[in-house]
Parts: sequence; C-alpha cells; structure tokens
Amino acid sequence: MNNSDKENVLNKSVINWYPGHMAKTKKQIKELLPLIDIVYELVDARIPSSSRISDIDSLIKNKPRIIIMTKSDLCDLEETKKWTKKYEDEGHKVIIANLQENFDYKEIMSKTNIVRDEINLKRKEKGLKEKELKALVVGIPNVGKSTFINRLAGRKVANVGNRPGVTTNLSWLKTKLGILLLDTPGILWPKFESSEVALNLASFQAIRTEILPLDEVAIHILNKLDKYYPTKLKERYNIDAIDNDDISLTYDAIGRKIGAIIKGGEIDYDRVSNAIVNDIKNENIKNITFDRL
Repeated sequence: MNNSDKENVLNKSVINWYPGHMAKTKKQIKELLPLIDIVYELVDARIPSSSRISDIDSLIKNKPRIIIMTKSDLCDLEETKKWTKKYEDEGHKVIIANLQENFDYKEIMSKTNIVRDEINLKRKEKGLKEKELKALVVGIPNVGKSTFINRLAGRKVANVGNRPGVTTNLSWLKTKLGILLLDTPGILWPKFESSEVALNLASFQAIRTEILPLDEVAIHILNKLDKYYPTKLKERYNIDAIDNDDISLTYDAIGRKIGAIIKGGEIDYDRVSNAIVNDIKNENIKNITFDRL
C-alpha cells in the first residue's frame, strides 16, 4: 500500500468513528467560554504536536492559556523541550509536568496567579470583590486531564483511566486552590491532516485501538523506534533494524523473542502487533518522543 492509499484508508476509518459527544463537547465549550478566565491545555509530551487539538485556537479564542505537557516521565525530554521552546516563542506559557509522582503545582499556580491578579485588579478598579477563578481543562483523550484535576483538587474528584473516553460529560469541580475547574471529555476531530498524526495518536492510546488497523499502528511504532531509538528496539525485541522490504521477517523475529508461536511453529502476527502496542500502553518502552521539529 502506497502512502496515498494509506492516507485514504486511515482518514476514512477516522471519519466514520467520530463520536457525537466530541462534537457536543465543543459546542458546550463555546457556550460556556464567556465564563472562563483561563485555559489549561493538556498535551502528551511524547507527541507535543500531534496531541494538540487541531482547532484549539478557534475553540478557546483569546482566553489566557497555559500549555501543560503531561507524562514528562515517559517522554524524550531533550526532544520535548524543543517543542516547549517553539510554543514559548509563539507566546504561550508552557509547563512540562509529571502528574504521577511528586507533582508540584507551584509553577502552574505561579503562572495562573498572573492571570488571576490581572482579573482581580480590573474588578477592584470597578469596586468589585475578588472572584473565584474559572478554568477550562481541555485536551485529547487519555492525556491526563482527570489526573491533573485530582492533583489540583487534592483529592479524587475525577475518574482516571489509561484509555480514551473515561470522561464523557462536562462538569464543574472545586479545588483547594480557589479555582473552579471545568472538566471536559477528550476532544479529537473527524479527519486528521495526515496518517502520521492518526498513527501517533493511536500509538499512545488517544484513539481506541479498534479504530485503525492494529498492524499499521504496531509497524508505525517499530518504524519510529528504528529511526529514533534503535537501542530500545534492540533491548526490547532483540532486533537491530526493521526489514521494511519484508516486515514479516521482523515480525517473525519479535514473535520468537516473545513466544508468540502457534501450532506448527508459525508466528501469531496478531499477538505480535498487540504486544508492540501494549509495550507503549504499559510503559515498557519509555523516554520516547515521536513528533520532531
């Protein structure tokens, strides 16, 4: 299959699955936007470009924004920092965060308080008292929105799961920091600009694994590892490089390594694809960033 055919197959798959609740979420965000004081835009640090909502600028207009790169413990920090600089150069406030361990919200609050102070100064000039800040938390599925909210709240107020679609409704949630958070379901878009974006999102569980051909996602992961992280390819699968002329040879080698052998000594290719995708999902392969400048 050539690249053009692949683009058509992948985009057709994505168009046909676009969940109605995502369109509804965007409509509700637009309706509630006048109430919002600041936006926390969450992005997966492993795919700092692919994991940004494609029309985020038109969705949140000119609201003050902080981009939070989540899962910093899983990314290639050197590569991700290049994206951080790019977004900062574009005028955004950016924070790289590990929401799982030793999460320190001081940097987030420092940047948030700049916005809070500006709002309350204007209110004071009008003779109004200080207000509780209302913040929109937005991002693609499985980027860590619920974990982020629970950290700010200091308790579990949002459901967490390592899969897309855990949050399905908008809800206002209180925190211990004087901020009212609007939690939103993960948002995607009905057609991706490239198969690269679609496959990156699938590789990191932002879209359900049944949406795209599993072998395409697995081969995409292998190609990224082969191109950027050959030592990880060797460590995990004991192969030096991928044979793209005959990918079955690569699958055979991985299948023998992980014991994916069926009756007659043949390799179970579906099991190999599942193992590769699950190695990313289960964090067996870390310190990787697929988007590159």
